[in-house]
Amino acid sequence: MKVKLFVTFFVFVSLVVRCYSIDLPEVIADEIYSGRIKTVQMYGDGGSLTNPLIYLNTGQKLHFTFDDLTDEVENYYYTIYHCDRNWKLSKISQQEYLETFVDFQLVDYAFSQNTKVKYINYQLELPNSDIPIKLSGNYVLVVFNKDAPDEPVITWRFFVVEPMVNIEARIKKGSYDQSRSGELQEVDFQILHENFRIKDPHTDLKVVVTQNNRFDNALSGLDPVYFDDKVLKYDYDLENNFSGDNEYRSFEIRGINFPGKGVADVSYHAPVYHITLLPDRLRVQERYTYDREINGLYRVEMYDSEHPEVDADYLFVHFTLQMDQVLAGGGVYVFGALTNWQCDKPYEMKWNFEKKQYELEILLKQGYYNYCYAWKDFTTNKIKINALEGSHFETENDYYVYVYYGRFADRYDRLIGYHQFNSLKDRALLNDF
Repeated sequence: MKVKLFVTFFVFVSLVVRCYSIDLPEVIADEIYSGRIKTVQMYGDGGSLTNPLIYLNTGQKLHFTFDDLTDEVENYYYTIYHCDRNWKLSKISQQEYLETFVDFQLVDYAFSQNTKVKYINYQLELPNSDIPIKLSGNYVLVVFNKDAPDEPVITWRFFVVEPMVNIEARIKKGSYDQSRSGELQEVDFQILHENFRIKDPHTDLKVVVTQNNRFDNALSGLDPVYFDDKVLKYDYDLENNFSGDNEYRSFEIRGINFPGKGVADVSYHAPVYHITLLPDRLRVQERYTYDREINGLYRVEMYDSEHPEVDADYLFVHFTLQMDQVLAGGGVYVFGALTNWQCDKPYEMKWNFEKKQYELEILLKQGYYNYCYAWKDFTTNKIKINALEGSHFETENDYYVYVYYGRFADRYDRLIGYHQFNSLKDRALLNDF
């Protein structure tokens, strides 16, 4: 019995050590730390365009997938961490929400088939028999190589909701700045909590509102303008405005035998195919035009394939943005889910003095893509789409409201409310709450 107790204690200690061995940033984001890793996606049962979110204890699944551009299987493992409302690691230990071990091997993978670029596609479903998720809140999935366990390969965020409150929301034209009244979308909402007691919403609640699930321009720190024991109202004139921006541009590369939508030319330069998109121009002065798109996301697709996850090839896609002169004080980037919603160096466009255009090439998997051009101010690091694409109240955008609950004495933040709504579909809800 003494030996058994000693072994149990040793295993427990080793697990505790392992859960803190991965070198994670203080504030965790969706990050890819290896240049070989491409096409990272996490989504719900509804398909690759759905939010990476499930409801607690409902049997819903999250689907996670990525490609490793190699033909040799790596020793990849994964684990999850619970995070607080600000995407910092929670104060609770992994052992409180993981029943056994804290890391598990990725064993579901397949090799690409008949592709110029060789890769291995990895897939994972959560929750699973190894990780039965027991708490609501923010989570991050971490993939790492067992040969370098302190270095993450991927960190990817997802949400688990326990619905304790209901949310109603509406969109209307932002009006606080008359000079921009045709550009802004005002997001008003209320939280109905008749069956969930909230003693002090100023300290116990945090509400986050995102546009198309971008985190760089998310609204947080909003306090209700009115509350009682049944409802909290968030109806501002200034603090809850988003730039409407513009409809995303799009192209499709489902096949390579002929140019698809938005494609000017398809060519082969060994060892890969190259796709040249039609040249783009600034849209700042253009009138609004509706275009049915997918709000900056993408789908992996391929003609005549039932398994594009392993049949689709990787192609170099060439972007060009024509303008009269180079812009100073910041950078021009290709922006959207295809660039992980980030303005990082790999996605910064280079100025071609002779052709008077910004240029960039990105290695992408075959499919249908949305994208836009974004400006990043090098002084403030603020990302602005409207500086290059224009902004319109009429633009179709998805909005998401997340409601977190955690009292001062609590050790983790619960995600007690979630609501997704659309600026086009919910624009008609103009009556006061």
